[in-house]
Formats: sequence, C-alpha cells, structure tokens
Amino acid sequence: MLSPTSGPTSRPAPALEIARMSAAHRPHGRRRASRALVIAGAVAFGASVWGADDAGERLAPIVATGTTDRIDPMRPARLDAAERDRLYAQAARDAEHLEQQSRQLRRLTQLLQPAVVHIDASKPALKPRYGRAIDDESGSGVIAEIAGRTVVLTNRHVVNRAPLESIRIRLDDRRELQPRRLWSDAGTDLAVLEIDAPDLVPARLAAADTLEIGDTVLAIGSPFGLSHSITLGIVSAKGRRDLELGEGVVKFQDFIQSDAAINPGNSGGPLVNMRGEVVGINTCIASNSGGFEGLGFAIPVGMVKFVARQLVENGSVARGFLGVSLDKNFTQREAHRLGMERPVGARVETVTLTSPADQAGIRPDDVVLEFDGRPVDDDDHLMSLVSTTPADSDVELVLFRDRTRVPLRITVASRTNFPQ
Repeated sequence: MLSPTSGPTSRPAPALEIARMSAAHRPHGRRRASRALVIAGAVAFGASVWGADDAGERLAPIVATGTTDRIDPMRPARLDAAERDRLYAQAARDAEHLEQQSRQLRRLTQLLQPAVVHIDASKPALKPRYGRAIDDESGSGVIAEIAGRTVVLTNRHVVNRAPLESIRIRLDDRRELQPRRLWSDAGTDLAVLEIDAPDLVPARLAAADTLEIGDTVLAIGSPFGLSHSITLGIVSAKGRRDLELGEGVVKFQDFIQSDAAINPGNSGGPLVNMRGEVVGINTCIASNSGGFEGLGFAIPVGMVKFVARQLVENGSVARGFLGVSLDKNFTQREAHRLGMERPVGARVETVTLTSPADQAGIRPDDVVLEFDGRPVDDDDHLMSLVSTTPADSDVELVLFRDRTRVPLRITVASRTNFPQ
C-alpha cells in the first residue's frame, strides 16, 4: 500500500524507498562528504564577507589572495564603528531584493493557508500488530471547486479503505469536518472528498501545465502532523513516469519532480507556483531514511483536474483508448532500422482489431511523434497523454512511417469499451 509512511522504490534506483518512515542505514562516507561541503561553504562565505566589500576595500585583517590568506598588520583586528555602519547600510540595500521575495511568500501564505487542510483517517489494519486492528493515517489536502462542488483534493492512499465516518478534515481555523462523499482513482492515486461548511476558501487551480524546469514552487501540507508547513524549492524535472508506487497500481504517471521539502504527512497537499495557483498534488518522496532527501514528486494539475472532474461528474474515470501496444524498449538499433537518428516517440508493436488505431490505419512499426499537438517522449508519455484525453475526442497524430512524417486524425475511444 502506498502511504505517507510506506511505499516501494523507483526503477532507476531500487534502493530508494518512497516515503518510508523506518530509517535505513546510510552508506559509509556519506556523512563525511556532507560535512566537507558544509565546511567548504563556511570558508568560502567567510572569505567573501571579511575579505573585501563590493568596491574592493579591505574590511578586515584577513585578505583572500586566491591561494592562501595573508594578515594585514597595519589594520586593527575588528571593524571600527564607521566601517560597521557602512557595512550595515550596504546589507540593507542588498536585502531589498530578498525582502521583496519574502513579501511575496507571505502573501502566498495568506492566500493558501485557508485552503489547505489536514486529514486524519482510521482504517482497518491490513496486518494487525500488538492487538491493534486499526491503522491511523494522516495527510494533507487542498480545497477546490470542481464541477460546481466544493471538494478536497488529496491522495487516494491517504483515505483508501477508511469509512467516511472515520475521515476527519481539519481546517486552518481548527474546525473539523467529515466528508459527505468520497471518490478515488487508483490509476493516478487521486481522491476527491466532497465537503460542506460555511466560509470555505477554495484554492485557484492553474489553467494548464505550464511549469518549466527551474520554476520556483511552494509545497504546503502537514509533514509529520505539523499542519500548514510551507517549504520552498524549484522544479527539478518533469515527466517522471517510471516510479513504482502502490504495488504497481499507479499506472498513469507524469510526475513533477521538485526539491521543495516534502515529508511523510505532505501527501495530498498542494504544490503552488509563485502566482498562488495550485500546479500539482504532492504524492511521494524518494528516500533511504524515510525523510526528505531532495526528491519529491507531484501529480500535475492537468491530470488532477481531468481525473477530479470525471470522478465528480461520473463517479469514475473514463480514459481515452487508442488500441495499440507500444515498444517499452525502443532502442537506438530499432530507430536506425526505421530510418531515425535516435529513438524518440512511441513505436507501435501491435494494433487491436476494430480499435480507433485500426480504423485510422495505424500500423506496426509506426512511431507516434506527436499527440494532439504535443511532442511524445516515449511510450509512457503517450499512455499518459491518451489517458487524460476525454473519450470521443478527435485528435491529430503525427507518425513517422517509411522515413517521413505522416499526419493522421483519430477519434479516441473509451477504455471501458475495450477491456484488456
């Protein structure tokens, strides 16, 4: 079971655990390397502060020479009052830019704090221990408006198997609510809880997935039960689709990776851009120790909105279906055989009879380069794009066939009409 305190590993690094609380042994030498970095940073910082100011004036008896430090015996050991006043004035000028960013972060906190909730869920224990038949799980969520209803968006693993009456939602003003209704989707690890109370404050969801690597983001939630904690970081990567989560049930992945600190209890909380818009739902971390180690993953807002709307309107998610099986090991050798310089896109291995792909004339060895105007990275990316496309939508594909690009229009079917 994927949870804020347990989970499996990611494919590229099988030793990593997804948000596991029980500590693992750290590799020998890791702590020593970390200490060396800290010491080096302290030395560099000391040289820049006490060596010279912006104009190149010497401010202290120790002067950096590039290789060694020398002592200036003609200067006193400490700054005099005038030098200290000048340094304070310079620090105040330089702080204006940082303070502007801090003011923006305070504004975002005021906007988002009323929309972020803490969730406690009591559920039957899968493996009763020490006479306990109940597991207590906690996580985070964010209030939003979906299809005209006020709901809390969170992760399925936070509330999975918990009866409605055993789920408690705590607001920032300490009010506690119970959800009126619960929908969930195992394929994306998303859950939607309908709530009703006066003066609820929904967050704004970003209109589209416009994040880029390097963008600044905030993570808000309840790490280790400490509600409404905020951390700051950047988008480290996009399109992470090879994480093994929830014993393989989380099939549709397109994670945002960030270095904003996310810990057990952050699950289900929002990832927010600098405009105060929710751009993702924090889901998991990669960790050897059970705590944050620089790798956090969030479901992008486009997938969140698609799944949440379908759950609220239909009670389940009707995903798009093309009717192709794809090459999961599209190699350079295969790409050269097809006349491509490199393996990009998704190579079709087989086509399902009577499926949309069959009717549109897609063939084995076709390579899907674009789907509905978006470049396709690989087979997992195409599956993610199709899964968040409404059934009966007309989309345009661009294929690579016989050493040329071939445009093709296709009507996406519902996956439920083609049981696997």
